[in-house]
Amino acid sequence: MSRAFVKEPDGGMPDEGLPERQISDHPNYVTPAGLRKLEQRVGELEERRLELLAQAEREEDNGLAEQELAYVDRDLRYFTKRLETAILVEPKGQPRRMVKFGAAVTVTQRQDGARLTYTIVGEDEADPEQGRISYVSPLAAALLDARVGATVHWRRPRGDRDLTVEEIDYPE
Repeated sequence: MSRAFVKEPDGGMPDEGLPERQISDHPNYVTPAGLRKLEQRVGELEERRLELLAQAEREEDNGLAEQELAYVDRDLRYFTKRLETAILVEPKGQPRRMVKFGAAVTVTQRQDGARLTYTIVGEDEADPEQGRISYVSPLAAALLDARVGATVHWRRPRGDRDLTVEEIDYPE
């Protein structure tokens, strides 16, 4: 059936409510910084929720607060669950000579000689543009358990890369 004949819900919200944010099946490992970010995010969402409830009671926004509240409630459920299931991995407990969770790994790409640093973090902490990669990513999988001087093969959709591990550090 053409979408032209399907009634869209009023207010931009699906009739059946917002879908829940997907929770990963992987263990929820976090660095100390990641744990602090989760705690901060839950606090921010709780504050915003209270603001929106007060705003909705005053009915000064024609239902906009209630719409935003649905998103805030959904995110609050997600981040609260992530905080409850967080498994803190302390950098000081990791082996210094091997790439493990929490390591900042400096590598050289064999193909072009580029030198890059990646930090292996939890799924919610990942930010590839900042060099923070999830421990379940293909790049992290290639690097885990490597030692300085090792060459690892990173399988990528845009073409495989060989990386040589130059340095391993565990930032506190």
